[in-house]
Amino acid sequence: MNYAFFVGCKTPHHVPAYEKSTRAVCAAVGLGLVDLEFNCCGYPMRNLYFDSYILSAARNMAIAEARGLDVMTQCKCCLGSFKTAAYYMKEDPALLARINDELAKEGLRYSGKVVVKHLLTALSRDVGAEALAQRITRPFIGLKAAVLHGCHALRPSQMTGFDDPWHPTLSDELVALTGAEVVEWAGKVSCCGAPLRGRNDALADRMIGQRLNEAHRAGADVFCVSCPYSFMQASGAYRAAAGGGEALVAAAALYPQMLGLAMGLTPEELGVADGPALGRHLVEHLANKAA
Repeated sequence: MNYAFFVGCKTPHHVPAYEKSTRAVCAAVGLGLVDLEFNCCGYPMRNLYFDSYILSAARNMAIAEARGLDVMTQCKCCLGSFKTAAYYMKEDPALLARINDELAKEGLRYSGKVVVKHLLTALSRDVGAEALAQRITRPFIGLKAAVLHGCHALRPSQMTGFDDPWHPTLSDELVALTGAEVVEWAGKVSCCGAPLRGRNDALADRMIGQRLNEAHRAGADVFCVSCPYSFMQASGAYRAAAGGGEALVAAAALYPQMLGLAMGLTPEELGVADGPALGRHLVEHLANKAA
């Protein structure tokens, strides 16, 4: 199955290993990723100029629609942006008409036919748990993972349709397929603080610190995320905590790196060697188990 791959703005520049590992895992499980000339998902404009936000999101979906492709993104913020824009255009015919008037200047049209999925949804529904489980060759036996489910994918749930907003299971089930034990913890549906970055950095720092401390107190070895913003937040928290301070869970992990390693892909294929040392914790765990 092929998807128009929406990488987003943050991932290529700030978390390139997330893109690399997503591409590697998708190739391994038979999900084709088609690169199109997309623009920003519109999220930065959402609370500044509403129509510009909707137009930005709609243009991307219209480009995919013109190619006959649905969209897959690994960014939960981008997913929420697309889903929310689609909801508003469906509910407001006048808004849809304004947007299509602008799109027509480029020969584009948004009709609402395009389906936008997160990477996790594509893995769960299009590949399936059974097929993924059959590909696991190096399970993370003995590793405990705290999964952060992601605000923008979960809520508002009537728009995103990603998972139950307060009792989500999709991410937990996918992490469990890697052989890791998913721990129950207090902050799993809470915010990582990323939306506050640049507005109230002290509060953003405090929120991610709380999440990592909650994961630590729950006995987790890794803090597993499927969003570039959450990973950026965690990476910053580890840098700030270097040399002492609040007790944090041992490491942050990007889900496609975790899945890819469990499937037998190499650290180099997954970008583990390219980025922060956080992903190295997973490699070391597998090495210790094999010793």
